[in-house]
Amino acid sequence: MVSIIMGSTSDLPVMEKAAAFLDQMDIPFEMNALSAHRTPAEVEQFALNAQARGVRVIIAGAGMAAALPGVIAANTTVPVIGVPIKGMLDGLDAMLSIIQMPLGIPVATVGVNGALNAAILAAEMLALSDQALSVRLQAYKEGLKQKIVKANQELSQIKYKNKVN
Repeated sequence: MVSIIMGSTSDLPVMEKAAAFLDQMDIPFEMNALSAHRTPAEVEQFALNAQARGVRVIIAGAGMAAALPGVIAANTTVPVIGVPIKGMLDGLDAMLSIIQMPLGIPVATVGVNGALNAAILAAEMLALSDQALSVRLQAYKEGLKQKIVKANQELSQIKYKNKVN
């Protein structure tokens, strides 16, 4: 199971992209709002109990000070993927807060508002021991490839006086 955690429900427009992808890949997940600053005891309990509850990957989105992914990672050995949420400083503050973790407390980090990539990375982690999921991911990535192939074919039909292809 994957756990999607966000600092508040204001992060849902970003984090729902992760939920939609996990749903598409038939990966069970839970979704909760927990705040490293407003509910620190609940965050600690969540992290301490995550593995025992069957959580295998955690996707944690946070903006501004973005402490949530790191606080979770400090309290569990379950892999944590941080999603910096755009807010102040176009999300740079959140990104730096998530990627600059102390030694021994790693948090994988995707780009600002990159919840979809976080879900894909979580699925790739799970697919290491799930062949059926691996096949679904391969099909998804083939679909991405076909979109570009189609786009290139469409571009070839656009004519300009000096266009040579």
